[in-house]
Amino acid sequence: MSSIVVPARLLTVVQLIPSLHSGGAERSALEIARALVQAGHRSVVISAGGRLVDPLRAAGSEHVALDLGRKSLRTLGRIGALRRVLRELKPDIVHARSRLPAWLGWWALKGMTPRPHFITTVHGFNTPGSYSAILLRGERVIAVSQTLRDYVLSHYRWLEPGRVRVIPRGIDPVEFPYGHRPDDAWQKAFFAEYPQLTGAPLLTLPARGTRLKGHHDAIELLANLKRRGIEARLLLLGVIEAGREAYLEELRELIRVRGLTSQVVLTPPRSDVRDIYAVSALVLQLSNKPESFGRTVVEALSLCRPVLGYAHGGVGELLAELYPAGRVPPGDRERLVERAAELLRVAPSISPLQSYQLTEMQQATLALYQEVASV
Repeated sequence: MSSIVVPARLLTVVQLIPSLHSGGAERSALEIARALVQAGHRSVVISAGGRLVDPLRAAGSEHVALDLGRKSLRTLGRIGALRRVLRELKPDIVHARSRLPAWLGWWALKGMTPRPHFITTVHGFNTPGSYSAILLRGERVIAVSQTLRDYVLSHYRWLEPGRVRVIPRGIDPVEFPYGHRPDDAWQKAFFAEYPQLTGAPLLTLPARGTRLKGHHDAIELLANLKRRGIEARLLLLGVIEAGREAYLEELRELIRVRGLTSQVVLTPPRSDVRDIYAVSALVLQLSNKPESFGRTVVEALSLCRPVLGYAHGGVGELLAELYPAGRVPPGDRERLVERAAELLRVAPSISPLQSYQLTEMQQATLALYQEVASV
């Protein structure tokens, strides 16, 4: 990653997030934390913790363990603890990335002198209402796509458009290099672990284990391709999660009923997603509700891998700009199988990405911090 220019004023920035396990908001928090440290700022993340705490600290940020995301009346009792932490840290900016941490941060900041600046990021299409409105109370409100900016402005008429800034997520082209192919040792180990995925083009749906992510549509897509005499394999990457056992059994039953047991693999989250995308014939994005951005779209296209997805929300916005051949009307399973068959036969060429770079996202966010801090 290119170096971040050190500004005249160094800042202490605290990011508030429920936990640091996985997810787009969590990854963005780490990416901004890394950029802050590289630019000489002090970076602190307050969360309940998780597997991403170690890489956060390894990159030079601090972590304060405080559960700000548990939806319980007991969580309100942590406002005082959060206020004490913030008084000790003396941040210039508090950046909230989720609704409950934003509410706790908002109340914790009341009465603080000097009062840190409050910034929020809207990461998703939250149900409009008073609970979600806290994410629009920041001095600046970051929206991760133009589609999401339009959404919040249409539902909150009191929100001044000038406070809402679009800063799309970005990917590191070094991490997802154009034309990347994993080495023979990785491929041998991967297909030895999942021999069901050999012998036909691989379709990969990277998504956590929730009904919203379109796993059923991916399984039906594979079944419909099979009916047309088109052999393929399906990887549901990241679907296995603790607490989702009933949903996983539902998916396995559908796979069994469709006669696909030997052609589908379900896995927990993995760290080698770049290599998995690179050996995939198609990367799928089939969420049945609009996504705010769709990082996997950019990651796959950066690797020069075709993407097939439902054209709504941030995913539709990205596909329209970067890969129109991969767009399908939301929920149209017939068109989905037709387009999949077309892309498996001949996929349009993909040029190296010139936008949605990680450094652009980092620099825009740090510039916003400086803008607010200078007021």
